[in-house]
Amino acid sequence: MTEHALSSEKNVGEPERWVSVVAGTALAAYGLKMRSIPGLVLGAVGGALIHRGASGHCLVYESMGVTTADDESASNVSVRYGKGVRVEKSVTINAPREQVYAFWRNFENLPRFMHNLESVTVHDSTHSHWVAKGPAGTTVDWEAEIINEIPHELIGWRSIDGSRIDNAGSVNFKSAGDRGTEVKVVLRYDPPAGVFGAAVSRLLGEDPAVNVREDLRRLKMLLETGEIATTEGQSSGRKSSTESSK
Repeated sequence: MTEHALSSEKNVGEPERWVSVVAGTALAAYGLKMRSIPGLVLGAVGGALIHRGASGHCLVYESMGVTTADDESASNVSVRYGKGVRVEKSVTINAPREQVYAFWRNFENLPRFMHNLESVTVHDSTHSHWVAKGPAGTTVDWEAEIINEIPHELIGWRSIDGSRIDNAGSVNFKSAGDRGTEVKVVLRYDPPAGVFGAAVSRLLGEDPAVNVREDLRRLKMLLETGEIATTEGQSSGRKSSTESSK
């Protein structure tokens, strides 16, 4: 592999690489001292961090479509690696990839199946304003921008500096053959009170992993049947999903 090919794969900035190597080395050494299965797990995690630092390549960043390699201030990622809360969920929808992508790309459709999202106001082709429900009846809002997009395949975004909740993520659309389209969401966010705040939110029933899973379930119902069934046996979102994506 050429030097150019190697450099093109780097998506981790120099400061993060040094931290990864130092932390990985310490974690691997501690894990090996334990001489147990948990120790082997810690050793493996440490090895992964060492590889991340040595290679300058992060699979998480790759899945989110972001990089800090070319901009040491990390202008492409709102939540730095190793901080905040990470969620990854996927669903297979019996619909063509182009249709699923077009529906999601019209961001004003998102509140129809994202339970905690109140509204999305699109400013232009890359910028939008989001308003969501927070814990205990509160609301939060932020400005977002698209930082990476491949039509019918990938949408990557991040919150703009100064937002109340720093977040970044991506949604990937992959053909699943005769089963339709696999949709994978990768989300990383930093709640206002940090990881402790996320734990409090979970105690209040606001677990982001559960929310994303349920949102994708509702998206599947909406695109496959044109409506979302509720626990009461009724339905919502009866408007044609095809019409909404136009």
